[in-house]
Amino acid sequence: METRGIEQMFDFQRLPNDGLVLLLLLLYSPVGLCLMLLRLFVGAHVFLVSCALPDSLARRFIVRIMFSVLGMHVRQNSPRSRDKSTKLYICNHVTQFDHNIVNLLTSCNTPMLEDSAGFVCWARGFMELGAISGQDEMEESLRRYCSSPKTLPLLLFPEEDTTNGRAGLLKFSSWPFSMTDSIQPVALQVKRPFVALSTPDSFWLTELLWTFFVPCTVYHVRWLPPVSRQDEESLQEFANKVQELLATELSVVSTQITKADKAEHIKRKRHIAPRTTTSNVGAGPRPVPLGFMIRSSGVEELRISRMAQQVKEVLPDIPLGIITRDLVQTNCVDTTITNLLESTEVFPVEATGGATSAPGPAWRPLSSSAAPAPTIKPAAKSFGKSPVDRHMSLQERKEALYEFARR
Repeated sequence: METRGIEQMFDFQRLPNDGLVLLLLLLYSPVGLCLMLLRLFVGAHVFLVSCALPDSLARRFIVRIMFSVLGMHVRQNSPRSRDKSTKLYICNHVTQFDHNIVNLLTSCNTPMLEDSAGFVCWARGFMELGAISGQDEMEESLRRYCSSPKTLPLLLFPEEDTTNGRAGLLKFSSWPFSMTDSIQPVALQVKRPFVALSTPDSFWLTELLWTFFVPCTVYHVRWLPPVSRQDEESLQEFANKVQELLATELSVVSTQITKADKAEHIKRKRHIAPRTTTSNVGAGPRPVPLGFMIRSSGVEELRISRMAQQVKEVLPDIPLGIITRDLVQTNCVDTTITNLLESTEVFPVEATGGATSAPGPAWRPLSSSAAPAPTIKPAAKSFGKSPVDRHMSLQERKEALYEFARR
């Protein structure tokens, strides 16, 4: 199972980077705003019609036509492949209205798993589960629902969060596959001009307004043949198999990235972005060793950065890149300070804002011979006989090095 870069699976900004497309969007904006206001009025009527008419083929046809007026065009391939006896549909997740789109093609229910039940939950087309205290109770409730012969099929999204639908699928959770032994995969592709389909943590009402703003959003639904779980298969193996089937159908990759990984990545981007903006004001980019960038995760990178700042306070003349490189190897502030003090390498001196007599970077070793250097207290003359003596000798040496660095 391949792992695709997490940056490729989500759109973190709504507007396009292409200058030409951005210009076309700017020219289209007045039309889009008028279209959005008109569709808000039509959307209220669509909601009233869907509430008034009973669930039937005629209702789905009428609402589907009205959805096209709202700019949400729905297409489906091989509708005869849909198995009417299947009690569970498994679909990939692209937008916050995927369950509404599938419900236009066939009657099914999608439970609200996170937000609280109420009018908004019902108005968005979700099924309310009632008072559920935990994951186990929720799974048991859905299992009882699927075992009832007169209930509508259940539509679940095992990715548990949305992607942009272009690069890969999030890792499927195993719990949806415990509902029944036979499921029907549903492949969903969504395309939209000018702007991204969704951004992380975007509110559903914001997504609805953008849907009304753009000329159209095309939903393409493909029904895959039903898949049954084998006796020797575990739930996760069954989930992985269905994930691979959907990924192949959609021409994307199946990854091991989970919903929690997405949330952690969003949190990391929010934390790093302000620091990057602040550090770039009035200064050029500082080189960071490539090995550090490859080996460090986001949390590790922040920890190394904090340690580098501590070393920088003691040794202000040492470039941050050299400090970082040594910290990656030693993973210790004291050891890095000792290594840099005892090093005979010639370091580039960083500018401190004062005037310089000549252009270009100045290069000098850490201990300059221009001024008399303070005497460093030597180590013990003889090797300590006890561990306590050796430890005290080491501590005295450290203090001498710190004092030398401060001077």
